[in-house]
Amino acid sequence: MAKEELKIGEISKPRFEFRTFGQDFDAASYLMSRLSVPVPSKVWERESDEIYIVSKTNDINNTKIRDGKMDIKTFVQTVDGLEQWNPLMKGEFPISAEVLKNEVYTAFKVDAPVFDKDTYTMEEFLEMVDAHADLQAVRVHKERYGYMVNNTICEVADVLINGAHIVSVNSESTEVEDIKKTMVDLGVENDENINYLQAIKRIIGWSKKTLAN
Repeated sequence: MAKEELKIGEISKPRFEFRTFGQDFDAASYLMSRLSVPVPSKVWERESDEIYIVSKTNDINNTKIRDGKMDIKTFVQTVDGLEQWNPLMKGEFPISAEVLKNEVYTAFKVDAPVFDKDTYTMEEFLEMVDAHADLQAVRVHKERYGYMVNNTICEVADVLINGAHIVSVNSESTEVEDIKKTMVDLGVENDENINYLQAIKRIIGWSKKTLAN
């Protein structure tokens, strides 16, 4: 079967992903920029402010809010150390209490609060999150620089997690072998694969693990 030709910035079938976080990926960033084929100008630089909702009882559902919309992805499988995630839910504020109870809090793997309204604004939802002992809303600012190496979608990202600065590099594709080759070409094949949920928990002190460097 022929490989899917990925197009950066466009939706494909579910991809596998390598991502790592640390303080210094200058060498990998330089190699990524040199090895990349030309990419559309719209992905040269992208900047966003997002809110991740992390739960002490959940590591398989990744929930974030951006531009007033909630996006939940769920972990599917790991193949050769590479993770695959699929969309679980997309919602927009104001959001119904039914969706919060049956989909959102279920994804957090915590008991839902008592709802006294039919719908909730983003601010009201974040107040409920702040009041829950096992949940935390974490503000994440991203400056992302897109590349394409070995038919894998790559990026270097400067990330602020509640103001703490770290750097991320990643490679994702529908083809596991293409990612593994890219990891070698970028010199990150020995770095730990760390997803956003893990990185955030390490930064806010919910995990004793360190970052890749």
